[in-house]
Parts: sequence; structure tokens; C-alpha cells
Amino acid sequence: MSTLAPRTPSPDAASVDAPSLDGPLADLAETIRGQVLLPGSDAYLAAATPWNVAVPATPVAVVAAADASDVAAAVRFADAHDLDVDVRATGHGALAHARPSLLVYTGDLDEITIDPVRRQARVGAGVRWQQVLDAAAVHGLGAPAGSAPHVGVVGYLTGGGLSPVARGFGYGSDLVTAFDVVTGDGVPRRATATENPALFWGLRGGKGALGVVTAVEFELLDVQEIYGGCLYFDGADADRVVSAWKTWSAGLPEQATTSVAVLRLPPMPAVPAPLAGRCTVAVRFAWVGDPTEGERLIDPLRGLAPVVFGGVGILPFPKIGMIHADPVDPMPVHEQAVLLRELPDTAVRTLLSLTGPAADCPQVIVELRLLGGALAREPREPSAVCHRDAAYSLLTIGIAAPPLAAATTRHATEVMAAMEPWSGGLGAPNFGATADPALVARKYDAATLSRLATLTASYDPNARIAAAHPIRAAAATRASS
Repeated sequence: MSTLAPRTPSPDAASVDAPSLDGPLADLAETIRGQVLLPGSDAYLAAATPWNVAVPATPVAVVAAADASDVAAAVRFADAHDLDVDVRATGHGALAHARPSLLVYTGDLDEITIDPVRRQARVGAGVRWQQVLDAAAVHGLGAPAGSAPHVGVVGYLTGGGLSPVARGFGYGSDLVTAFDVVTGDGVPRRATATENPALFWGLRGGKGALGVVTAVEFELLDVQEIYGGCLYFDGADADRVVSAWKTWSAGLPEQATTSVAVLRLPPMPAVPAPLAGRCTVAVRFAWVGDPTEGERLIDPLRGLAPVVFGGVGILPFPKIGMIHADPVDPMPVHEQAVLLRELPDTAVRTLLSLTGPAADCPQVIVELRLLGGALAREPREPSAVCHRDAAYSLLTIGIAAPPLAAATTRHATEVMAAMEPWSGGLGAPNFGATADPALVARKYDAATLSRLATLTASYDPNARIAAAHPIRAAAATRASS
């Protein structure tokens, strides 16, 4: 157990604004270009607090890295002082950890380089997708961003990455060509298909288990605009809309990506008035191709019921986040997710009985995404992203704060159990962040999980990377069962 104990000033000290560095942490601060931040300072709080504020975050200290060498120094320091290494940039997908930890904050690694000739980008670990979308658009290119462009590039890509145009281009991780990473032994490495190829395989899908990524390189998309948007219907029409969406979406070509969500958005300033404080159903749609064909494809859904808000039209690619309009501000949330192998009428009825307008449903969002298309194909270079034959993803998001937290968690578990006949409990790394080894195991097939665990042991012999602990525990449990 680490015995590091940062010294804080006494109440009658001349300054009580922040704690003071002392001992080994002071020595660490002398060796890096960035900063070492201690509990009690505003900078520590800003760096350590995750986007999901329901996740506790109390690291011994935060290393706000200025470059990759700072990251390597931090990992080596953690190893020397028996600390786990946690990583944060935007704070999405954060997990609680039981052991004392050193948090490596990578939000200041803000490099963005666009190569328009090779149609590639190189970005630092602190870069968010909207920054890449805007930079690529200058050259008439798009980027494989997710539904929430305010999230970080690295966390998204290491977990697979499901874009609003994913059926046409595959998982975001399939487009990655290189990582710069500091592994758990404190060694900076480069991983590509030919340099450290096993590490490259595991970084795409391993969700941070193999080290602290400091930069990533990936292919850009030859797309300047899409035909897309969102149609919102009254919740009273949920049965008709969701059932029709299920039938309609099954016949879509892979240039089309779509999802449907039952929403119960609270009355807040950021929520449009027609959607606030009521149950609605959102049909999201993105088409990469001739807008006329996209309009023809979405037209059958427009007439299902009165549209209470939204619309579909030509969107500049950097505006892709408007399709899902995911919340930007930090909040306490509880997520659960599974992948569905099929979605028969019985499954739709089961889901709506628990989440439709007549249900006592505490979830803010219950979403189904159509998978398939390019997502179902193996990438040029194999990766740790599994379950590519899944047909849909199912996600629930609810408020994880009193007095709703207990009901939200209980109801989400009930929903996932009810959908078990069509899912088998399969999951994906980027949805339903969890440290529960049993749930982590469901995100991978047996061979992939075993290989990931072996790689973490090879590159992190002292088990410093906190994200690797659930992987190792899941693999050990599966091996013994």
C-alpha cells in the first residue's frame, strides 16, 4: 500500500488556497514539464472530476502531462510507489477504483495534424472529436466521430467507436493506423500493424487496458456533408414508431445509419421546449450518398405520426453531433448496455412494456441502434473489437443521483434481463462503462479476453494500469469456470 501523503498547509498558514508538494511528489514535479496537482486545489478538482459526476474520483495526485515523457515519468512513479494508474482527458467512461491511484491527465496533449494528401489525422490524447471535425472540414474531409463530438478521440477509438455513419465506414478503431502509448511498465512505444502488432491489436478494443495513449493516427473520411437529422414524435406514438422503425431499418443499405430512442428529457434550459418534461420518441438518421435518395428512404417514417420537433436535411459533416444532440454538461448518470443478435416483434413489445409511455420508466434515454453493414465486416487489420455479428445495440441512460439513483439502476437491470433472450448479455467496450469482471467478460469472446489479459501481463507486469484490472479478473474467472 502506498504511504504517500501530500502535506497540506495548516489553517493559519499564510495561504490556504492549495496544498503544498512535499517528498516524492515534489521530486516528481521537478522532473516533468507538466504539473503535479494535489487534493484541495481547484486545478486538481477540475482534472480529477469525470464527466459522469456520479463516479467518485480521489487519486493521491494528478499529473497534468505536458508531453509523452511526462506520462512515462508518471507511470514509473506510480510503479515505484505502489499506485494504480488511472487516465483522464474529457472524463467520459470513468470508473471508480478501490486502490490508491495516480491520475494521469492527458487533456493538455492537444496536437492536431491533418494530412489532406494521405487523408490522415494525428491527434493528441486531449483532443475532442469536434476539434478534428472542424480541422478536417477545412480540407473537405470528415472524421469518424461518435454521436457526441465533445468526447475525447482516444477513449472513443480504443473502445471501438460507433459513429452516426458507422454502417458505411465501420468502427472508428478500424480506421486507426498508429498509436503512441506508454505501457504499464513505463516504456513509451509506437504500435502499428507492423511495429508492436500485438499491442496494436489490443489497443483497438481493449479500452485503455494496455497503457496510456498519448497520440493516435487514423484515416479520415472523404465526406463533406451528409443527409441526416432527427424526427421527434410524441411518446403516445411509441408503439407505432418503434415497430415501424424496426421493419424499415432492416432493409436499409449500409450507406444509411439509424437509431431510435424513447426519451424522457427533464425540463432544463438546454432541452427544447417541445421535448421537455414529456415522453417522446426520436428517430435518428444519417445517409452518406445522394441526398435525394436519402430523402426517399426516410420519407415513410415522416408520415407515421405528427412530428413534434426536429427535421432531416443536408448537414455539413462537422454538424454530425446535431443528429443525436447528446448532452454536453457533466451530470450523474447510470448506463447499461447490451448487444442484440436479433430484434423480433416480441422483443420490441417486451422493451416497450418496460420503457414505453405507459411504463414506470426512470430512464432518460432508452436507445436502439442498428448495426450491421461495414460494422459486421472484419477490418483490414484484426483487432480486439468483438461481436461484429450483432444486429442492434441497446442502451439505457438514467440519472444516478438521489432520489432516482436506486430506481434507475434497478429498472435498467430489469430491462437488460428482459432482453436477455435476444442478447445473451453480449456487450461492447464503449457502452455501459463498468469495472464488474462479469460484465466486462461479456464485451469479448473467450479468445480475445484471454489474449488481452496475457498482453496486459506482458506490458504491465506489476498491474499498474487500472483499466486492465477488470480484464485480468474477467479472464481469470472465465478460465476457472
